[in-house]
Amino acid sequence: MFNKPIDRRTAIGATGTALIGLLLLRHPDSAGATTFAVMHSADEWRRMLGPQRYAILREAATERPFTSPLLNEHRRGIFVCAACAQPLFSSSTKFESGTGWPSFWRALPGAIVTKADHSLLMERTEVLCARCGGHLGHVFDDGPKPTGLRYCMNGLALKFRPA
Repeated sequence: MFNKPIDRRTAIGATGTALIGLLLLRHPDSAGATTFAVMHSADEWRRMLGPQRYAILREAATERPFTSPLLNEHRRGIFVCAACAQPLFSSSTKFESGTGWPSFWRALPGAIVTKADHSLLMERTEVLCARCGGHLGHVFDDGPKPTGLRYCMNGLALKFRPA
């Protein structure tokens, strides 16, 4: 039944289709079926957040590097979730990672939740707001002391509240 050899063009096409399928397997709403304290319908989130923030916070998109004004925010204060105002990071934990996104070495206690992210054919750890489930970015283990963590956040997922 399957004894016919596959030609090179068919093999390349099938491989490409499979890779694209793997990239698209990720559920568009990063909060998934989990229940959070703040929940809205997709239409409500779209109205509340606008197209760019909706794409990041609810569909796990990523903003272009070096485009966020928060990258150069150096005042004392708190970075909060742009969707629900949950306090997430203290300015005292912000550092210059050189990646093009606001980076922190520690989240505030109870502010975030993490989950495995298998998109882009690699394993990463996704960071979500603990209150609304909004996608904030990812955490990596190449950060500075004392934690060794780098919370690489989308600037549009955050708002800054000066102290």
